[in-house]
Amino acid sequence: MLEPKTLLEAYHSASIQLAGHGKRDVEVLKHAFADINGSIASDMYGSGEVIEDFQAEMAGVLGKESAVFYPSGTMAQQIALRIWSDRKGLKTVAYHPLCHLEIHEQDGLKELHHIKPILLADKDRLITLDDVRSIGEDIACLLLELPQREIGGQLPEYAELEAISAYCREQGIILHLDGARLFEVLPYYGKTAAEVCALFDSVYVSLYKGIGGIAGAILAGSEDFTEESKIWKRRHGGDLISLYPYILPAQHYFRQRAGLMGRYYEEAKELAELFNGCGKVSTLPKVPVSNMFHVHFALSKAVMEPVLIRLSDQTGVGLAARLKETGPDACSYELSIGDLYGGIPKDKLKETFELLDRLLGEV
Repeated sequence: MLEPKTLLEAYHSASIQLAGHGKRDVEVLKHAFADINGSIASDMYGSGEVIEDFQAEMAGVLGKESAVFYPSGTMAQQIALRIWSDRKGLKTVAYHPLCHLEIHEQDGLKELHHIKPILLADKDRLITLDDVRSIGEDIACLLLELPQREIGGQLPEYAELEAISAYCREQGIILHLDGARLFEVLPYYGKTAAEVCALFDSVYVSLYKGIGGIAGAILAGSEDFTEESKIWKRRHGGDLISLYPYILPAQHYFRQRAGLMGRYYEEAKELAELFNGCGKVSTLPKVPVSNMFHVHFALSKAVMEPVLIRLSDQTGVGLAARLKETGPDACSYELSIGDLYGGIPKDKLKETFELLDRLLGEV
């Protein structure tokens, strides 16, 4: 007798997935290198045309003097906060309770750099100007994440962002941007990357999330800041002998997808409306502000997984690979729109969500 199919197995066996750009297999690398001249010289320990040209390109996009390519955003952001803390002579920074540094990095900032974070705002809402004004002690740096991933990718209104930036400059507080998904929020703000980054002293962006590269990140800021960051990059072991297997795909997919974020954003709003049209389903935000949002089911994970497996078997559409239990009768998952969604026939989407609504009405 066959073992019951898991949700992950059902998702991967489905002929259609709603989210992302497709499987992250070796084809991603092969496609990126398909048109690259094999005689291009590799970078060596952070130097060379292949890395320096891309860093200059990204500095220009972000409107900063200089940029450095890192193998990971975890490394880049810890280094940024270390530099600002050292310069200010303060081992205290502030960020959201669900900041990546706080919940996903095994306390790297505290253990490696002995920096103490102040957690601003309640975990279920965004940091506001009032929160920043109410900090009861001196801080070297404030980190803002745009969008705030763990609460559905919510964003402050741009006027609030400008007000926080102005206040930090008045008070001598360094403002750092966790812009892992910066390019994904530009359509909502109606701003360029450089316009948003002008509000911040330093900026990190991911090159594998919405962009879809293999791995890697950019840390950008003033020339003296990035030069100091290169020293810390070496100390962290981030100067691999060559990073071109990450840089060239990052450049390829950045050029391919940065201009598509507006399409992904509109498609995310369309998809969220389909989810919200089903009983026992809601999205956070209700109307997405980027290509990413969270889907919440008013049913337990144990009840919801068989529903999604059945849906996948009957329609060939995979909605979710895994669910997160969020309460006795509640679960959720994160969804980001990429290249795949635009190729799904509208009648297939209609059929899928009509069946989802019907199945949810039966449980």
